[in-house]
Amino acid sequence: MAPVIKTANRIANVEEYYFSKKLAEVRSLDRPELRVINLGIGSPDQAPSPATIDALNATAREAGSHGYQSYKGIPAFRQAIARFYQRVYSTTLDPETMILPLMGSKEGIMHISMAYINPGDEVLIPDPGYPTYSSVANLVGATLRTYSLREDRNWGVDIDELRKQDLSKVKLMWVNFPHMPTGRVASREELKALVDLAREHGFLLVNDNPYSLILNDHPMSLLSVEGAEEVALELNSLSKSHNMAGWRIGWVAGKKEFIDAVLKVKSNMDSGMFLGLQQAAAEALDNNGREWFEKLNGLYAERKRVATQLLDVLGCTYAAEQSGLFVWAKAPDAVADVGKWIDEILYGTKVFITPGFIFGEGGRRYIRISLCATVEKLNEALDRIQRFQKGVEVVEEKTNGTTR
Repeated sequence: MAPVIKTANRIANVEEYYFSKKLAEVRSLDRPELRVINLGIGSPDQAPSPATIDALNATAREAGSHGYQSYKGIPAFRQAIARFYQRVYSTTLDPETMILPLMGSKEGIMHISMAYINPGDEVLIPDPGYPTYSSVANLVGATLRTYSLREDRNWGVDIDELRKQDLSKVKLMWVNFPHMPTGRVASREELKALVDLAREHGFLLVNDNPYSLILNDHPMSLLSVEGAEEVALELNSLSKSHNMAGWRIGWVAGKKEFIDAVLKVKSNMDSGMFLGLQQAAAEALDNNGREWFEKLNGLYAERKRVATQLLDVLGCTYAAEQSGLFVWAKAPDAVADVGKWIDEILYGTKVFITPGFIFGEGGRRYIRISLCATVEKLNEALDRIQRFQKGVEVVEEKTNGTTR
């Protein structure tokens, strides 16, 4: 009889990431005659700038580019991040001590948690919010405490409610502004209140900030807030704003002591980022300027227009002002089970929409549509759903390239 090899206790309360499982199911429905339209994930479908790709290629062709790199990243990349923060957020960072390149923000969530969380420490997590915050907290043995973001408060943090609670065991608080999935942008006053709360109770405040340049006229860094340097770190990346999600390039920024602690973990987990990626990232940060973002946001604004038409057809309600790569909407009251409703749409139309329950209890009545699909695909999804609602079978017609 084969021995029973048990898994570690740390994964007992951790589920496989929703999209890891669900996208396999979605792919299984894909057929040449009727392709699935995936409106679920925020994976940009546009390419990085040509100059960014050229920088990668030029470095990759050099024989000396393929060895291990510094755990802290090359100076040129860190300096480009510092210039980016000064130009975009009016925030000064020392590139030698306050910036640590990462292989995407998701890596940073784990590294920060491993550097600062002991088993039993409490971690404040937004509900609704990015599921990885909870998953990583479970993996490191933290005690999870959610704080509710509610539609009747325009998805803002209720600081007064937090002040009434015993926060003595809180070690870390995750915030994410502009917020995913709701698209909420926090004001400077709200961020200052969060900084003050962290300073009063002595916990680390971490802002996950990848969406600040997408459909947002006033990008802001938490580190620009007075007093934030004492208690805060910020994650950022090129995934969304520079169309480089698959390149896995991001960073964490904050004061030297915090960065050094994260580096202790990171340096034991990888052997540095490929030089070509770092050179390309520096190129993107320095030279994707106003024209780049105006064009990108014009594209997303047009897609958002069609996405809201689709939501109207579904009978959903939503806020007009939302930042980021998604539109967050409340399902009709007549829908008893949003998850079941989403599956009915998926199997009836081959259109996949994300159910809000994956972001926490506060998202149970909501859905999320990604803007990472072309206007043509969004219109196609709209057409399929309209026909499905009328009881017309959704099949592929060879004329006009339109689903019938």
